[in-house]
Amino acid sequence: MRKYKQVQRKEIVYSLDEWKLIEDRAASVLMKTGTFIKRMSLDGHITYFNMSEVGEVMKALRIIGANINQIAKKANEINSIYAKDIEKLRKENEEICHTLNQFLSALPSIAA
Repeated sequence: MRKYKQVQRKEIVYSLDEWKLIEDRAASVLMKTGTFIKRMSLDGHITYFNMSEVGEVMKALRIIGANINQIAKKANEINSIYAKDIEKLRKENEEICHTLNQFLSALPSIAA
């Protein structure tokens, strides 16, 4: 037997100007209008982070990932791993964490 989620439906009427304002605000945070209205009514705010500059961080993550994969492959081949490889991974991990922290702290947020 199929179970249905219980819901409560309400109809809200907006003027055309109000609806246009809601659509504009939803578009500014890249959300569908219905989702925007639901989140605003439940949470009272929406925080949107502009992730357009995430390319440099992703590039660094790919480099770290490639290095980790190379070390893991080598460790599997020889059933061992060297301390210098672990130290290299630790340093690279610290660098990427530092870069991510700087990036995230500088992100502008848009409160809707």
